[in-house]
Amino acid sequence: MLITLIAGARPNFMKIAPLIKAIQKANSEGKNIHYRLVHTGQHYDRNMSDTFFSELGIPMPDVNLGCGGGTQAEQTAAIMVAFEKELQQHPSDLVLVVGDVTSTMACSIVAKKLNTKVTHVEAGIRSWDLTMPEEINRMVTDCLADFYFTTSEVANQNLRQMGVSESRIHFVGNVMIDTLLANKNRFKRPKIYDELQLKEKEYIVLTMHRPANVDEEQHLKSLMEQIITNVHKLPIIFPIHPRTAKIFYHLWGNEEQLKTIFPNLHIVEPMGYLEFNYLVEHSKAVITDSGGITEETTVMGIPCITLRDNTERPETCTIGTNELIGTDPKNIKPALDKLFAGEWKIGAIPPLWDGNAAKRIIEVLGKM
Repeated sequence: MLITLIAGARPNFMKIAPLIKAIQKANSEGKNIHYRLVHTGQHYDRNMSDTFFSELGIPMPDVNLGCGGGTQAEQTAAIMVAFEKELQQHPSDLVLVVGDVTSTMACSIVAKKLNTKVTHVEAGIRSWDLTMPEEINRMVTDCLADFYFTTSEVANQNLRQMGVSESRIHFVGNVMIDTLLANKNRFKRPKIYDELQLKEKEYIVLTMHRPANVDEEQHLKSLMEQIITNVHKLPIIFPIHPRTAKIFYHLWGNEEQLKTIFPNLHIVEPMGYLEFNYLVEHSKAVITDSGGITEETTVMGIPCITLRDNTERPETCTIGTNELIGTDPKNIKPALDKLFAGEWKIGAIPPLWDGNAAKRIIEVLGKM
């Protein structure tokens, strides 16, 4: 069996890495299972993509389609055109897509039109918010997939309600957590940690990139003011997403001006996987609008405040350390007051988030 693995954006790489290792192990044991790694180039900034291959021990892709930039429609079209040529030149038995980025949907459509089976890893998750491009990507991909690998019983139920037969749903756990647990002992202290003389559990990690939080200047301004005012003067480490940076610096000027306005806010470039997770593991809490980070904080036992009105990962709230507080800046103070009062929930780890999801996936595929 030849599997075409699709990776396009930063969240994909953490999910692809354990799958490659599981395929390599199965192959070394004499099983007829091989892969071709296709990087669509959706993220073209080195800190957002290439560095992950070296850090996570992923072989360089067999091809990079170079489809970065453009609007949602332009990028989807570019990926589809490029991947169609790729799959025609290098046919495979199965196209495996992960997560919910543009590449996930675009490559699924192409594969099905070329009569190639599609399997979706992290299938069935839903935010039920169609203003999110990722939600549309998930729904389209799940409508097309032949096989589904899921992270939770909630995802299983979502697929059943779509009419997916039980035989096509495989509850295997979370491949992103496979990568987290495999690399936990390799987390690397970033230079910023020593430069700022950070102390264990005495700083906050912040990430924001979703349009609902960063595209409207006054809303972003209100969010930042509420966060900075209510963290008890603790340092805030903010690895800034390229799309957020443009609006951020338009609001407050350059880094020197920002230091005067917000002395405890430290903006840094997007970090590699090992450095970022070192920061998270040793932080007091994370404030974010990311979905994947809520999974990682849950497993690491770090309080997580999520600036979103919905989540496709409800188990991080019902079982884990995450709390959804919405996008209203007024909700930030009560959440931080709860954190600093020592009243944050302890949380637990969801079922099968044990580091063996990729192994289970390849075992299932090896029997097909």
